[in-house]
Amino acid sequence: MLRLLVLLLLLANGTYYAWGHGLLQPWGVGPAQQSEPQRVIQQIRPDAVRVLPADEARRLETSAAKAPECLQAGLFEDPAVEPLRQVLATWPRGSWALEAATEPGRWIVYMGKYPDVEFVARKRAELRHLGVSFEAPANPQMEPGLSLGGFATQAEANEHLERLATRGVRTARVVQERPDVRGQRLTLAAVDDALRARLDELRNPMAGRALRPCH
Repeated sequence: MLRLLVLLLLLANGTYYAWGHGLLQPWGVGPAQQSEPQRVIQQIRPDAVRVLPADEARRLETSAAKAPECLQAGLFEDPAVEPLRQVLATWPRGSWALEAATEPGRWIVYMGKYPDVEFVARKRAELRHLGVSFEAPANPQMEPGLSLGGFATQAEANEHLERLATRGVRTARVVQERPDVRGQRLTLAAVDDALRARLDELRNPMAGRALRPCH
C-alpha cells in the first residue's frame, strides 16, 4: 500500500512538471501562455534603452521645462539706451527690441511727512483700528510717511480719499508719487537657453533694472 502511494505521488509530480513546462501542449494541455511575442517584434532598438541616474533625470526634466520666455525691462532714458544698444548689437537679429514707451504717473492718498518713525507707528495703530490698509510710499523722499492706496489718475485718488474720510481718516491728502516717465522699453521676445546664458551681459548697461515677464 505504501509503495502504491509513493508511486502515485511520483506520477503526479511528473505530470505537473510536464504540464507546467508545456510538454503536454501537443495534446492541448498546459498553462495559458503569458508571453506576447508581438510586443517584442514591435520594440525599436531595445538595446538603446538605459536607466538614468536620478540626478541626470532631474537635470533633463529641468532643461526641458525651460521653454523660451518673453522678458522686458525699462524704461530707459536716452543716456542709458546707447550702452545697452551696443551690447545688444552682438545678439542675434530679431532677438531684442527697444521701443519708445510711457509709464503713467502714480497718485497716492498720503499721510506724512512725519517727524520720526515713532510718530509713524502711532499712525499705523490708528489706521489698523479704523480698518484702513496702508503701506510705505515707493518714493523714498516721502518717508517717513504712509500710502493709503495708489492710483493711475488724480481723480481716482480723490475718490478714494473721500471714501476714507467717511471711515474717519482726517489728515490724508492726494499727492503725485511719481510723474509720467518716458523712455524706451527693452523686449526680449523669446529667451531660450542660449540667450539665458548671455543675460549677464546686460547687467551693467541695465544699471540695476530687472528683467520681468512680458505683460
